[in-house]
Amino acid sequence: MAVEVLLPKIGLTMQEGTIDEWLVPTGAAVAEGDALLRLATDKVDVDVEAEAGGLFHPVVAAGATVPAGALIGWLLAEGEQPPDPAGTPTPVGSGTTAPAPDAGAAPSVNSTGEKGIGDRLLSSPNARRVAAAADVDLTAVRGTGPGGRIVSEDVEDFLAAVPGALVPSGDTPTSPLVRKLAKERGIDLSEVNGTGPGGRIRRADLDGVTPAPEATPARPSEVIPLTGMRGTIARRMHASLQEMAQLTHGYEVRMDAVVSLRDRLKVEWADSDLPVPSINDFLLKAAALALREHPLLNATVREDAIHLLDEIHLGFAVAVPGGLMVPVIEDAVALPLPEIARRSRSLAQAAREGRISPAQLEGATFTVTSLGGYGVDFFTPVINPGNVAILGVGRLRDGVEWVDDRPLRTRLLTLSLTFDHRAVDGAPAAEYLRTVGELLSKPLRLLV
Repeated sequence: MAVEVLLPKIGLTMQEGTIDEWLVPTGAAVAEGDALLRLATDKVDVDVEAEAGGLFHPVVAAGATVPAGALIGWLLAEGEQPPDPAGTPTPVGSGTTAPAPDAGAAPSVNSTGEKGIGDRLLSSPNARRVAAAADVDLTAVRGTGPGGRIVSEDVEDFLAAVPGALVPSGDTPTSPLVRKLAKERGIDLSEVNGTGPGGRIRRADLDGVTPAPEATPARPSEVIPLTGMRGTIARRMHASLQEMAQLTHGYEVRMDAVVSLRDRLKVEWADSDLPVPSINDFLLKAAALALREHPLLNATVREDAIHLLDEIHLGFAVAVPGGLMVPVIEDAVALPLPEIARRSRSLAQAAREGRISPAQLEGATFTVTSLGGYGVDFFTPVINPGNVAILGVGRLRDGVEWVDDRPLRTRLLTLSLTFDHRAVDGAPAAEYLRTVGELLSKPLRLLV
């Protein structure tokens, strides 16, 4: 009996995945537990194992992006054929034929609209087209062509004789039809010499005019599809901005004490196995401790209510090829700073090498993201859906403080706090930033 192979849902937020590579050829025998495909999701790339044995028959090509739970293949018994998809339309040319026309049906009318030869209104195709464009009844137009045939110039002359039909184009009168044709051809009427009465521009005057060259559209050197990780980031960030009332505060903090303490730790811990915390590690610990004092920032909005969260699970953004990942440090408040440093390095390395598990990317209640390494001072980070705030960290830079009349060098950085105004007002958000700054001013409290 044929066994369906469905795209697995990896993690709570996964909506789709890209089949990066089939790891077995079509028709190959696989056993339960054999690696079947390499799956790329918005968060991680993983190998997917077969849940049963059989002869493998894919129904989508490598590189395809499909929703979680979609049918992607079959595992078949020897000699078994994959089931036909339900509801598949019959292909064209499969034996069906169109019904024969009714022998008593009236013939179709000629597209020119002309009647039988005995009472035909003599007019050129261009005249009929011009008349239709200007909504002119040809029976009212006098033809000047051979045998009284109506030509396009006759229609233009008729329009010129209608009161109000001549409208200046610049300083040169012309008909609405000529203006329409000029626009279609990209011709500037101010550059055309009219040969009609009073210098009026006629349709024939446009025939010898070369339109201005059109700009050649820029050709992309590369097209990057919004699929997999990139596509999920695009959807989540767009949804975040659409669904939340986001506002960003910028706040400058002094980092002199942190820099001084970190220099001491480099010396004192040189012979130990304790990792020296980075500037971002100090920020992670301060951000977590401040959330304990300002629980409105550690919350989620759902069902028209603000839900304050007991646990503080700190996500931190890591740039990876094709996008970014947000590993999560669980119970960050309870961890000493060296352990936060150890976990942040391990998780960041696993994310960059593609070894991180989906479980390590789930459950963040608050996120910290840094662009300081790229020379950025202030920016507006976008809140991860499910959170109500995100803290951005700028570059460490020199500042100046005046002591009496003497300048004193200081170390500064700017924090960028984006918060959901539905859940948090401006004053509580500012209070949170001030608490973070106070913790960084006395960083010994962050070590434990």
